[in-house]
Amino acid sequence: MTSVIPPSSGLEDLPPGTEPGALPPPAAGRRTGWRAVLPAWTPKLTVGLGLVVVIALFGLLGPVFAGDPATIRNIGLTGPSGDHWLGTTQTGQDVLDQLTHATRGSLQIGLLVGVMATALSALFGVIGGYADGIVDEAFSLFSNVMLVIPGLPLVIVISGFVPADQRGSWTIALVLALTGWAAAARVLRAQTLSLRNRDYVAAARVAGEKPWRVICVEILPNLLPVLASQFVFSVIAAILSEAGLSFLGLGASNSSTLGTMLYFAQNGFALQREAWWWFVPPGLIIAAFGCGLALINLSLDEIINPRLRRPARGRAARALSGSSRKDAVRSTAV
Repeated sequence: MTSVIPPSSGLEDLPPGTEPGALPPPAAGRRTGWRAVLPAWTPKLTVGLGLVVVIALFGLLGPVFAGDPATIRNIGLTGPSGDHWLGTTQTGQDVLDQLTHATRGSLQIGLLVGVMATALSALFGVIGGYADGIVDEAFSLFSNVMLVIPGLPLVIVISGFVPADQRGSWTIALVLALTGWAAAARVLRAQTLSLRNRDYVAAARVAGEKPWRVICVEILPNLLPVLASQFVFSVIAAILSEAGLSFLGLGASNSSTLGTMLYFAQNGFALQREAWWWFVPPGLIIAAFGCGLALINLSLDEIINPRLRRPARGRAARALSGSSRKDAVRSTAV
């Protein structure tokens, strides 16, 4: 004979002192409010933020204490020493002074591209997804056209047609932003199509709210993790693309970046002369900054994908509870 376990009413699961009609308090360890929008503090987030902050401070404060990177000395190509910590170039220019100014230039271009690309993707993705109809069709068609065009060849062609004296930081940032927003726009459009059918958005429409207010108040706050992730990815792609353009001689002509340092190191045959202090530092800063932003982006995925932010302890407890219930059912079977 098998004994039947009566169905639970759910009242015994409530904490002691909780009224039957009241909502239970939030579980221990569950983050509420603005804390739920921020990524959990993990070792990879700590390492990522540390790398980004150190390199950003080096680029912002380094030029204040460094000397003039264009100063030419008659010492030629020399290795690291007490007077020149990272050595000098073939014209006697201090590599450390150049590195500080180049880091600031690359960070400036990356920040500009990140802001412009994120704004364009939000414009075409969020507004198009919410407006629907002919506006959504036109925006989606334009995004698809920009998405299938190869990015790097288009950037090389556009940069090649711009005269060298007019190819500054803003020009390079604008070219990179115009060719790097389409993929993010597709992601934001898909998220917006899902959010516009939610009950609170429909309630705002029925209440007579204007479309711009529905987008800014009801939809955009729920897209902040996606926008932050797209911004971080745009900054990484911009710094790498600018370094590639500058290495080919198509970068900004009126500013110093990490890519221009690699370009002049190549022209000066630094690799053949084994002058590692000329090309290794800018390459390491590009790699370290990209690694830091990638770790931050991985931490932001915990907000975009709720399954990634489940505590391991909670999963273990649920698994143990499930196995205990199965054992209890088996033990009652005769």
